[in-house]
Amino acid sequence: MATIHLVGGEKGGVGKSVVARLLAQYMIDHELPFIGFDTDRSHGALLRYYADYASPTVIDSYQSLDAIVEAATEQPEQRILVDLAAQTHQPLSRWMEESGVLELAEELGIFIRYWNVMDSGKDSVDLLERLLGQFGSRLDYVLVRNQLRDETFTALENSEVQQRAQDLNAAVITLKRLHPPVMSKIDRNSYSFWAAKNRDDTSDDALSLLERQRVKIWLNHAYKEIGAAEV
Repeated sequence: MATIHLVGGEKGGVGKSVVARLLAQYMIDHELPFIGFDTDRSHGALLRYYADYASPTVIDSYQSLDAIVEAATEQPEQRILVDLAAQTHQPLSRWMEESGVLELAEELGIFIRYWNVMDSGKDSVDLLERLLGQFGSRLDYVLVRNQLRDETFTALENSEVQQRAQDLNAAVITLKRLHPPVMSKIDRNSYSFWAAKNRDDTSDDALSLLERQRVKIWLNHAYKEIGAAEV
């Protein structure tokens, strides 16, 4: 079955693009063929770090978005990975509803999974509640609790939204925070995560031995979580 992985969360700064990059690297390392689509016009992460696998998508163009479903139909052996920029939910959902995307996907045997990336704030909970209210059981969900700012998700756990998602068979995974100076170096050097853990170069801003080791540990944990969600 062809699978479309939508990586979203609507709120800016929660780490959606990091999750998209992790999924891309996971698929590469596990020899899972995929096609990437990047909706961020200003600084698309998949286009920057995984340019060989990704192409740009214009979120307010139906023709551009249609290419996502067409790729899944024409190349069912390929996973489709879509990095959704912040504030793209409205045009995406309008396209899905007016084009009957979910109904067509069910008819064609295309599986659509929404990776909802969240930080520990209540606004992430509110956005998840809105997502579940709109799509309910018509989507498959993975809640990505990103420890970008905090290791606890009290607002989510004190609400009924996480349980509501789990009642819809949502997977819940936790992404640990990578040491910020290491992530900054990765971004400044435009490293893929493979390069970050393996490349030993001599430039002044290169990752040190122990920094590369921290990347390996972080990736190993992330891969276990992603694997549990069954990519």
